[in-house]
Amino acid sequence: MAVFAVTNANDEISQYQMGRYVSSNEAIWRIFSFAIHERYPTVVHLAVHLENGQRVYFNESNAADRAARPPSTTLTSFFTVCQTDDFARTLLYADMPRYYIWNASSKSFQRRKQGTPVEGHPNVFASDALGRIYTVHPNNDECYYLRLLLVNVRGPTSFKQLRTVNGQLCATYREACQLLHLLENDSHWDDTLKDSVISSSPHQIRTLFGIIISTCFPRIQKICGLSIEMTCLRMFCIVCAVKL
Repeated sequence: MAVFAVTNANDEISQYQMGRYVSSNEAIWRIFSFAIHERYPTVVHLAVHLENGQRVYFNESNAADRAARPPSTTLTSFFTVCQTDDFARTLLYADMPRYYIWNASSKSFQRRKQGTPVEGHPNVFASDALGRIYTVHPNNDECYYLRLLLVNVRGPTSFKQLRTVNGQLCATYREACQLLHLLENDSHWDDTLKDSVISSSPHQIRTLFGIIISTCFPRIQKICGLSIEMTCLRMFCIVCAVKL
C-alpha cells in the first residue's frame, strides 16, 4: 500500500503575505493613514423612483410622520431646484452633480462655489463630477420609462410635468416616451394581423396572434387581442349568415 501526502499546497495568499516586503516609506505612509489610491472623478449616484415611491426608513415612533412627509431624494430635489433655478432647467438629471453639490444632511442640491466658471451664467461653476442614475429593469415598466425620460428631458419640475408632452398630460410615462419617439412603435404587428384577415381563417388568425405574442413580445397585446377578437366575431357572424 502506498501513502501520499501533500506537503506543498499552493496557498497563494500565504505566499503573498510571506513574500511581501514593506519598506519604511510605505510603513510610515500607512501608519499616518494617508490615501493609498485615488478615485477620480467623483461619481454621484442619483435615485430613480416613482412619485412617493422612495425608500423610507421608520420606527414605531415616527411611522406616521415619515409616511406624511417622506424624505427628499436626489430626484425630488432635482425637481425642486428646477422650479426656481433657470440654469437647472437647461440640464439633464445626470448633469446635476457637475454644477451642484448634493448635501446629504439637508438632502438638497446646492450650487457649487468653486470650479470652472460657466460662460453666460454668473455664479455658476462646473466641476468634473459625474452623475450616475441607478439602472432599472425593463420589467419594472413605469419606473423604467421614468428613467428613460430623465435621461432625455431637460429641467422637469415635477413628476406630472415630466410626463407632459407638448401640453398634453400623458396617463403613463410609457405614453410620454412614445410621444417623444423614444420607443419603437408596435403598430406594425397590428397591421400584420389586419392584413391576415383578408385571406386567413379565424383559426389561422388566432394562431398568428399567438405566435406574435409569444415570440415577438409586442407592447400592445390588449389592443391586438381586442382587434382580433372583434374581427373573428365579425367573420363568425358572416359565416353563420351565409349558412342560414
